[in-house]
Amino acid sequence: MATVTDSAAVIGVRETTGTFRDDLRAIAMVWRRELIRFARNRTRLITAPVQPLLFLLVLGTGLGAITTKTAGLDFRTFMFPGVIAMSVLFTAIFSAISIVWDREFGFMREMLVAPVHRSALVIGKCLGGATVATVQGCVMLLLAGLVHVPYSPTLFLVLILEMGLLAFTLTAFGTMVAGRMNQVESFQVVMQLFVLPLFFLSGAVFPLKGLPEWLTVLTKIDPLSYAVDPMRRTVFAHIGGRAAVAARTLNPGMSWNAWRLPTGLELVIVGVLGLLMLGGAMYQFARAE
Repeated sequence: MATVTDSAAVIGVRETTGTFRDDLRAIAMVWRRELIRFARNRTRLITAPVQPLLFLLVLGTGLGAITTKTAGLDFRTFMFPGVIAMSVLFTAIFSAISIVWDREFGFMREMLVAPVHRSALVIGKCLGGATVATVQGCVMLLLAGLVHVPYSPTLFLVLILEMGLLAFTLTAFGTMVAGRMNQVESFQVVMQLFVLPLFFLSGAVFPLKGLPEWLTVLTKIDPLSYAVDPMRRTVFAHIGGRAAVAARTLNPGMSWNAWRLPTGLELVIVGVLGLLMLGGAMYQFARAE
């Protein structure tokens, strides 16, 4: 008996009782697991920035060559916040694919029978996915100088906070969808139905001005629009005297009945949507067998 007790003490065996402290420990462990998986996937680390780079350097340059109303501003500067949002979008949404993968191979069942609340697992997953997506977005910040955006600590700090909020909302959405998926292929197909419309309707690659009425309505119901606009405002506020003219021509922003939404309200909308998605994900996991 003494030998068993000593062995348990050495390996740090601890009995869980489903307390709040245990839930916090579960959140930290799931969050850490997401970071470890991300760090060990070198292919993902290398290939994830490729698509945003193509949009920024290739598509941005091509559109800039045919766009005349840029107020003397490099069109890639206008696209820069949208490409950052794109990087966060793809990483955050598809980080939830690990949930389907774990369910398909049986690991999810082991997590669900753990003596902690299932909501703790969901929160840990969302925080982990949001952290990974924010890190991927930060990689794009290194390219700021290529598109005439200054390397300003204040600018980067605000953008990182905005990216973190967006990443949490998108990860919660992906987790909610993945909560009832049993096959990786099904999840990928469903997500493709959402990802591209979310991106293209957000104003990431074109100004939300002078659009047909039906397209304007779609941009207003796109949650990503309310994250791209604050990022673009932040960038334009740090690029010097041309920002005022460029803002009038390229960045009309989100408006409701000719009222332009303040940045704070836009971020509140993104945050509230994130909490609603988190609640939906918790409900899905509570129903899971």
